[in-house]
Amino acid sequence: MRKSLTGVLSLAVLIGTVGATGASAGAATAAEPAATRSSGTAVGGEASTEDIRDRILAIPGMSLIEEKPYAGYRYFILNYTQPVDHRRPSKGTFQQRLTLLHKDVSRPTVFFTSGYNVSTNPSRSEPTQIVDGNQVSLEYRFFTPSRPAPADWSKLDIWQAASDQHRVFTALKKIYDRKWLATGGSKGGMTATYFERFYPKDMDGVVAYVAPNDVNDKEDSAYDRFFRTVGTEECRDKLAGVQREALIRRAPLQKKYKEQAAANGWTFNTVGSLDRAYEATVMDYVWAFWQYSLVADCVDIPADAKKATDDDIWNSVDAISGFSAYVDQGLERYTPYYYQAGTQLGSPDIKQPWLGKLSRYGYQPPRTFVPRSIPMTFDRGAMRDIDRWVKRNARRMMYVNGENDPWSAEPFRLGRGARDSAVYTVPGGNHGAKVSGLPEAQRAKATADILRWAGVAPAAVEDDPAKAKPLAKFDTRLDQRNGEVGRDEATLRP
Repeated sequence: MRKSLTGVLSLAVLIGTVGATGASAGAATAAEPAATRSSGTAVGGEASTEDIRDRILAIPGMSLIEEKPYAGYRYFILNYTQPVDHRRPSKGTFQQRLTLLHKDVSRPTVFFTSGYNVSTNPSRSEPTQIVDGNQVSLEYRFFTPSRPAPADWSKLDIWQAASDQHRVFTALKKIYDRKWLATGGSKGGMTATYFERFYPKDMDGVVAYVAPNDVNDKEDSAYDRFFRTVGTEECRDKLAGVQREALIRRAPLQKKYKEQAAANGWTFNTVGSLDRAYEATVMDYVWAFWQYSLVADCVDIPADAKKATDDDIWNSVDAISGFSAYVDQGLERYTPYYYQAGTQLGSPDIKQPWLGKLSRYGYQPPRTFVPRSIPMTFDRGAMRDIDRWVKRNARRMMYVNGENDPWSAEPFRLGRGARDSAVYTVPGGNHGAKVSGLPEAQRAKATADILRWAGVAPAAVEDDPAKAKPLAKFDTRLDQRNGEVGRDEATLRP
């Protein structure tokens, strides 16, 4: 893996001139009312002789897909021309989608990544609300439509993705010249960490939520220990009972699965059979419950699985794991994730001893969920390099984990070389753990650090971090509360 990365990405002007005045940008601009295009004072009170949209679209390679109104902000959906291979930028480009929630150029900017597709509806990450700033959100390369054509999958790795972020940051820093923070949850938190590892001079701080750190892909005993003690014994027993019954009743429940597949046009070419897809869904059941739910949600699990009807078992597994997760139509969107899990990120493999010999396939590896036409080779050094770097070099990096989140069983840890960094755990938290869910003293300290890193800590907070609070009010349309987590069909993904 390359570790010295200077100089190779300074070719934005050379690459980016394509598309800035393309048809999509021109059409979108022409459709906007004149008041939106005029110069003068923009949203947030900033004095400008040039409209913020004009400034953004003046960036070589940047084009407008759409602008959506939202009170107090300007919200842009954009495309940016990126090289397919940052090491050989002359070998082709692709359009990468991003969004910009513009508050004011005098405010700090948060660089958000989910590690997957980008949402095209306005939203704020928690750090954006805390610092009352702008937010840039980037779609991860190879998630459609941000996929080169033809797709050379060897160019999907953590360094190439970090280099995408570096070029976007470099381009927008000329406009948004205040402090920048990187953030993301789950795979997005991993992505923010990798960005910091490869480009440590770009960001002024990193806030990574529920980010798994699978240093050794062959050693997953931490997950087995987690599932032995998570939550309550009563809840664990109820979940195990439903999962066992789903495998014991494989024949009648698979009949229902076949009916569902026929009705919805589902196929099973990637995993190889309906039986493999069925078992993969059932094997995810316990993991998915703790990822998305809380102990209080155990009340909804059938109390006596042996006496439950087939429909009760089906409905519980479908509600938590989702029987569409491992059909071709459910997997297609997530091929880039499974590819990365099988080439660099690693993936969990848990024992689940309560199932005895009911499982035919065990936890199936990422290779099962990627079309065979795409070659995969695992790089065992990639995550070791990241882990070593974080322990030795972390500066202004914050990790927020959930106590009851399976993905937090293998977390990032700080070493002696870390400075001005911290790891927090939200009590009882799931995969939606936030700073807002921390105990009061920790919440204030974490909030104060984020404000300080962003350069917007009020004087009172500088004097007493216990007084720290988010600078922007909570907005139910823009913000997620602690414990809320976006739920996708495929469950065993960070």
